[in-house]
Amino acid sequence: MNHYFAHESAIIDEGCIIGEGVKIWHFSHVMPNCTIGDKCNIGQNVVISPDVVLGKNVKIQNNVSIYTGVICEDDVFLGPSMVFTNVINPRSAVNRKSEYAKTVVKKGASIGANATIVCGHDIGAFAFIGAGAVVTKNVPDYALLVGNPAKQIGWVSEYGHRLNFDEAGIAFCPETNQKYQIQDNVVSRII
Repeated sequence: MNHYFAHESAIIDEGCIIGEGVKIWHFSHVMPNCTIGDKCNIGQNVVISPDVVLGKNVKIQNNVSIYTGVICEDDVFLGPSMVFTNVINPRSAVNRKSEYAKTVVKKGASIGANATIVCGHDIGAFAFIGAGAVVTKNVPDYALLVGNPAKQIGWVSEYGHRLNFDEAGIAFCPETNQKYQIQDNVVSRII
């Protein structure tokens, strides 16, 4: 008996490692040699390409394709119909499988609905990418980005709330009262 749930319409190819409590919903396809951590939730019509690695508790909403070269660390949220790429200059007549660029989405990051992540750019821990944003560069930890091309408009807490830093460079999450510090344009949680 499986230690995970897969809807009868889901396809799971050979060589996959699937963690405890994973849920794979309607019409989703997990391609060969993927690693899916415990308690991931894979929505409807999701494609996970060969060799993709998902950490624990990754939430993938409907209509997302995660291409070879993408790694999602623990607690990542991928919004409905968001898009990853894996080749910088794709051409139908040119095979570029040897040129797949790596993209790492770090712990706790959220990517909004219909956002696009151009390959080769990492998304920092707990960063928040707004709906419809097009990310064309690396994203720092805790950064809030919106627009096309995506521009940073602020910082967020681990709970996704906007951080407002005082003159001393200190901010508090309004939900948890966690304390954050900004120094040299780098944010870190200090309590």
